[in-house]
Amino acid sequence: MKRLRSLLCAAAATLLLAACAGQPLRGTGDLGLIIERASGHVRLVNTSSRQPYARIGGLGDLSHASAVYSRDGRYAYIFGRDGGLTKIDLLEAKIVKRVIQSGNAIGGSISQDGRIVVVQNYTPGGIKAFDAETLDLLSEVPAEYAPGKFSKVVGLADSPGNKFAYALFDGGEIRVTDFSDPKAPKTERYPAGSQPYDGLVTPDGRHFLAGLFGEDGVALLDLWQPEKGARKILENYGRGEQKLPVFKMPHLRGWSVAQGKAYLPAIGRHEILVVDVATWKEVGRIPVRGQPVFVMARPDGRQIWVNFAFPDYGMVDVVDTLAGKVVKQLAPGKGILHMEFTPRGENVWLSARDDNKVVIYDTASFAQVGEIAADNPSGIFFTTRAARIGF
Repeated sequence: MKRLRSLLCAAAATLLLAACAGQPLRGTGDLGLIIERASGHVRLVNTSSRQPYARIGGLGDLSHASAVYSRDGRYAYIFGRDGGLTKIDLLEAKIVKRVIQSGNAIGGSISQDGRIVVVQNYTPGGIKAFDAETLDLLSEVPAEYAPGKFSKVVGLADSPGNKFAYALFDGGEIRVTDFSDPKAPKTERYPAGSQPYDGLVTPDGRHFLAGLFGEDGVALLDLWQPEKGARKILENYGRGEQKLPVFKMPHLRGWSVAQGKAYLPAIGRHEILVVDVATWKEVGRIPVRGQPVFVMARPDGRQIWVNFAFPDYGMVDVVDTLAGKVVKQLAPGKGILHMEFTPRGENVWLSARDDNKVVIYDTASFAQVGEIAADNPSGIFFTTRAARIGF
């Protein structure tokens, strides 16, 4: 009884101290962050109130930054372009630790068990694994594809079994590294095609897809049967037609799956490719207003929201997957760089970089329901990503 009383008193004291410190109690499932790319800040936000609650600086070059979350959603890991890896406590709204781990980095991921954070690097080419608790370096896997030649790494994604799949842009390979023993990783190599530029793992964790910039098509690796090697799908989807100049590389990471179909951006074309995920064959194309960058599905799969490269980067198209066509065209602001849906999809947040704001839309009525001031915002990342493979 005395022990129970002591525990209750300790809990009450903790709550009192938190209240006195001005830190209200909040659950992590409602939170997220906005990257302010020009100033090296992140803005912490609440998705239900649609309001920011803190702003944190000192994160370096965030010009192509991304974030992943710990399993409980409390900690965010920010990957900066300058090679910075920063761990942020969303509840205490502070930096826990920051390390500079390379000269030029472009994203990262977290393992299935949440113990390992892996960063992909341009310079030097390769990946590095860090302890998620301490950010201590555990191991490094160079992306050497020929003697003395190192590739930029792109498309890094976590997969089941504490494995990570990624692509070598210069080496034309897909690689899978097993971090079951994080200090002694094992890597398998698979030829993929010319200049894989981005990659993703499907929501079930089975397939890794790498988009090819140097040729028409996508490289596909079955992670359940990797010994069969990577194969090309959607080959020659633009063959015989004049390609448009590519103003911004499309991103596969926001890919969409709905009703057994995948929706992918076509490189250098004003189209979305529709693919049957059972056969991985093209079954249709949807015309859109510009070159698609992100093609993202609402959580229920009924809608696909699409933003575009320059000069159409102030527009957004909404596709109804049941109708198979664009049903709404919006102009939310200047420089729409990124989109993120709230956990159940009732709202979508869009970063309008050149307007210095994030705009929030109701996905049923298409009405604007909120706005948050932000300094050159780019990526928007909500804690619901913590429970998703490949995010």
